Amino acid sequence: MNHPATLEQPIPTPLRQLLLLGVLCALPVASLQAAEADSCKTVRMGLVSWTDVTATSSVAKVLLEDLGYSVKQTTATQQLIMAGIRDKRLDLYLGYWQPLMTPVVQPYIDAGTIVQLPKPSLEDARTTLAVPTYLYDKGLKTFADIAKFRDSLGGKIYGLEPGVGSNQIIKQMIDDDKFGLKGFTLIESSESGIVATLKREVPKHKDVVLFGWTPHPMNVNFDISFLSGSDDVFAPDDGKATVSTLTSPNYRQQCPNVHQLLENLTFTAAEESEMMIPIMAREAPDRVARQWLDKHPQRRADWLQGVTRIDGSAAR
Repeated sequence: MNHPATLEQPIPTPLRQLLLLGVLCALPVASLQAAEADSCKTVRMGLVSWTDVTATSSVAKVLLEDLGYSVKQTTATQQLIMAGIRDKRLDLYLGYWQPLMTPVVQPYIDAGTIVQLPKPSLEDARTTLAVPTYLYDKGLKTFADIAKFRDSLGGKIYGLEPGVGSNQIIKQMIDDDKFGLKGFTLIESSESGIVATLKREVPKHKDVVLFGWTPHPMNVNFDISFLSGSDDVFAPDDGKATVSTLTSPNYRQQCPNVHQLLENLTFTAAEESEMMIPIMAREAPDRVARQWLDKHPQRRADWLQGVTRIDGSAAR
């Protein structure tokens, strides 16, 4: 007579293999559901009022909401966002420009209160001083040329909002009389202020030096040229920059599914500039992000690779 298998009796090899296969197939969903804390259901995202960060953050928000997550975006200065991540009031930030923001961010990374994802989300960025091309053609091509145009520039260099890393660098150049800039004044404004300056001065062919960067529609809407010979004050290679994502400590372990999406989210300067144009024309950022995703289904598929919905089911 055949007796049923007991705990003491070995399970036949084919049956063992079948059971093992079933366990392995169930692991991704089971491990996700076991690992993701309830706090992961709401993703708390820091946001600065820079259009490139707005664009990429909106893409992340739309994708997360489609996966079943709730997203809360908090707009603040970069200093307040770093403190918010440190104090566990925010989970992540998608706009760490390096080395522009390094003086602000690095102390938090060194203290272990903020974690930087290893792979940049954007690798072909640039941050440095720029001029309208008509001024470049008149001879203002390098940082050393700025002082030669002191009178026509009114002794002014236009920068971003107070407290950002680029302003600190410009102030230091002026204080140190680097490139003969002693006596120049930094005009602190904002991204919209930079664009407004270009709109005001370029049609009149006025001389102006300002902080410029790419990706940004200013490079599409205005004929501007970046200056060389910076002695790498902003970054090596005359302003070459990258952008990375920051999270709170242990976010990868606590919210592995969200973290996988963050790791997947990489962009090109051309992609970001394409999204930024309608946002700067005052279209709703989430609507722009959704329209862009609908037009680029392969990019959506790339970003959702290895990611599931919040309940563990397949992402779409």
